[in-house]
Amino acid sequence: MATEVEFTRMSSKGQIVIPKKLREGFEEGTPFAVVRDKDTILLKQIKLPGIKESEALVEKGVKIAKERGIKENDVDKIIHKHRGITI
Repeated sequence: MATEVEFTRMSSKGQIVIPKKLREGFEEGTPFAVVRDKDTILLKQIKLPGIKESEALVEKGVKIAKERGIKENDVDKIIHKHRGITI
């Protein structure tokens, strides 16, 4: 696909409409990462993993947890510690 350029403006609420021509091929609800670097904002479609990929990630996480001696009830404590929340 060739690079295409369209113009738009930001609303008073900070909303930016992606011109229809550039939205083609994306469905409603498509997740995007929004990255800002100085005066540039980049939208990048996030492709979520499918069932098989998700299951493989879970299996990998379970394996690593077992290797490190992390039990299921330790997970909340670890998450809260990294978020700076005391329970």
